[in-house]
Amino acid sequence: MKPCPAKRRHLLQVLLFFPLLLSMQNCASSRLSRLAQLDREIITVAQWGGTATADSHRTHEIKVITLHHGGEEYKGDKPTPEYLVNLQNWSRTEKKWIDIPYHFLIDLEGKIYAGRALRYPGDTNTAYNPAGHALICVLGNYEIQYPSKRQREAVIDLFTWLCWRYQISPETIKGHKEVAEGTVCPGKNLYAYLTNSEFKQETTRRLQHLQARHVDDEKAK
Repeated sequence: MKPCPAKRRHLLQVLLFFPLLLSMQNCASSRLSRLAQLDREIITVAQWGGTATADSHRTHEIKVITLHHGGEEYKGDKPTPEYLVNLQNWSRTEKKWIDIPYHFLIDLEGKIYAGRALRYPGDTNTAYNPAGHALICVLGNYEIQYPSKRQREAVIDLFTWLCWRYQISPETIKGHKEVAEGTVCPGKNLYAYLTNSEFKQETTRRLQHLQARHVDDEKAK
């Protein structure tokens, strides 16, 4: 006995939707794996040759994310670890800060380096209070340089990781110049990916996949 047309249509819809569902689950699973992988890929302060953030009584809770650039042209002619050691020394000796002002730094190859410990607020030469901000710096001057695909992917990876870890909305992501007057940071060519919403939309998409997988995992318990 053949199924009626309505049942055939329903069966066809199920058969068409099932591969899509599997694809969504696989994508969410890969995003969770990517977050775990990112934990391992972030180059620690010890690995790049720096010293740990000096103890400070001034701690904070991450609530927003702010994107910066280094502000000086960086062509990679000096190894990134050497550049960061110099930046750390300058931050402590010249500026009298406890450490590099940023929590994460991204080099020309899209490699992510840990900077100041996240439990401590960053520092700034501009007039805003960085308490509550997770500060990401892309090395270079993006008024004249252009971020590569690998750098943009690293930025999105970090945005996703921070939003997931601290349960904050991608809508909190800002460019430095949105929170402080008198600066062009993070540079027009990097800031463009905030104004065209590419960074926020891709971060949101990845978080939605992660949340879907998290819900499925909870149901399976």
